[in-house]
Amino acid sequence: MENSNKRQSLLELIQAHLNMTPESTLEKVLELLEDEEDRRYACAEIVDSKINDNISWDEYKQERARMLDTQLLR
Repeated sequence: MENSNKRQSLLELIQAHLNMTPESTLEKVLELLEDEEDRRYACAEIVDSKINDNISWDEYKQERARMLDTQLLR
């Protein structure tokens, strides 16, 4: 029950801050979250390909380096 109350309080606090935040800031936050999701998906795809032997180790290293160069991974 205590966790539920803490969670509700936290949600109310977040909602209050969201209501005070300019829309342009919220749009930027959403964009950053989507970029992070894309990076994680790309990384997972590369790892999955390597695990399932769909690509060679050299191809894996090249793709990872390319993604690091284009800041798809951090």
